[in-house]
Amino acid sequence: MAHYLDGRTVLLIITGGIAAYKSLDLIRRLRERGAQVRPVMTAGAQQFVTPLAVGALAAHKVHVDLFDRDDEVDVGHIRLARDCDLILVAPATADFMAKMANGLADDLASTCLLATRSPVLIAPAMNPAMWNHAATQRNLNQLIADGVRLIGPDEGEMAESGEAGRGRMAEPDTIADAANAILGGVILNGAGESEAPHGTGSKALAGRTILVTAGPTHEPIDPVRYIANRSSGKQGYAIANALAKLGADVSLVTGPTNLPTPDKVKRVDVETAVQMQSAVRSHLPVDAAIFAAAVADWRVADAAAGKIKKTDDSPVPDLELVQNPDILAGVGTMKAGRPGLVVGFAAETSNLLANAHSKLMRKGADWIVANDVSTSPSIHASDTGVMGGDSNTVHLVTEDGHETWPTMDKHEVAQRLANRLAAHFADQD
Repeated sequence: MAHYLDGRTVLLIITGGIAAYKSLDLIRRLRERGAQVRPVMTAGAQQFVTPLAVGALAAHKVHVDLFDRDDEVDVGHIRLARDCDLILVAPATADFMAKMANGLADDLASTCLLATRSPVLIAPAMNPAMWNHAATQRNLNQLIADGVRLIGPDEGEMAESGEAGRGRMAEPDTIADAANAILGGVILNGAGESEAPHGTGSKALAGRTILVTAGPTHEPIDPVRYIANRSSGKQGYAIANALAKLGADVSLVTGPTNLPTPDKVKRVDVETAVQMQSAVRSHLPVDAAIFAAAVADWRVADAAAGKIKKTDDSPVPDLELVQNPDILAGVGTMKAGRPGLVVGFAAETSNLLANAHSKLMRKGADWIVANDVSTSPSIHASDTGVMGGDSNTVHLVTEDGHETWPTMDKHEVAQRLANRLAAHFADQD
């Protein structure tokens, strides 16, 4: 295994559960992999293990007080939150998960989490009844929707006599490996496997039917020429993949791409906007529809049956363009059979948020995922461009406002969007 922890800084938050004693071994495992460990302990954690023991193993000062006079001279909670590559909460108790999910910040640990820009990994640990409680599961769904990564909990015997089930904190080696993988750019599931950031065996979208469109459309001029755009389909395919991993029944209607079909996704290939519209309608009704395809706005009114020949004295062809069907608006404004959630995409080069909000209202969408494509390369796709590239910076626009997400790999954008869908449907149940 590559050592992505080597030379990296982990802010380890230890909260007040009996599993806190495992944090001592976890510190050793992290340091064995080359990490610097900066510990933060809640008041409850100090009832189970001492700051002296934690500090000795971490070889670093243990931070315990939000109002520490020495630390807060330079706004210590902000410094701790920013000067780390990863925040790891182990154990994460039911109480602390509730605080995280609701944005509370009444101690040093919770304040650091609100102030950080680094990835966050939690290792839950609690009694099985607490883990399975509806409130904990709601909080878990919210944390996942917020982009928090999860490792465990495991099944087994509890500290309490006669208690067993899911709730044991994952073993320190497993947690350290998960932290290592995240810093290597891997998205993990609760088993420490490369997958979506949801709990072990979690199928939060099981039973949901979701339609996704992806890729460009090709509008023929003649048998060898067409009107298109630079969409690669990567974002739409990543979304379909992420939704399927959460258990959804996913149909992917795709324009021409070179991408493989995601596992457990039903794929329908089309060429033109009219074909895509027909395929979308044939797959309704669904619980949600996500329109990530970059559909050409216009097509040639009368495509030539044969190749348009160019000669030295031939005039430039006069191409009459007509407007393509608006697939998103057609579904978003349906009177009957409309999906419960309609998500559109907006690729803009100026006035991004204003244009995205206008699109939301005009087309009857519930959410718009907006991105600025003005920095995309003008000729060749590259990793730095949105269209054809591998990363994306998006804004999730709703009727209530917008959220700005950090620049992420398109697979991470897809995971976060899939998790938001899971949280949306969980709130409705």
